[in-house]
Amino acid sequence: MRLPDSLHRNLKSAAEADGISINQFISLAVAEKLSALQTYDIIAERAKGSSRDAFLQAMSLVPQGPVQEGDELP
Repeated sequence: MRLPDSLHRNLKSAAEADGISINQFISLAVAEKLSALQTYDIIAERAKGSSRDAFLQAMSLVPQGPVQEGDELP
C-alpha cells in the first residue's frame, strides 16, 4: 500500500504507541470500519420493519416514576 510520507509517519507512530506493527494497526482499522458499516446495514434493515406506533407502544411499557438509584445519568 502506498501512503503519503506524512500519513505513514503518523501511522508508524500510532502503531508503536499501541505496541503493534503497522500491518496489525491497518488490519484493526479495516476491521473496525467494516464492523461500523455492517452495524449501520443491520440497523437500516431492522428499521424497515419498524413503525412509530410500535415504538410508542414499546415506550408505554417503560415504568413511570422516580429514577431508581444507580440508573441516574452522570
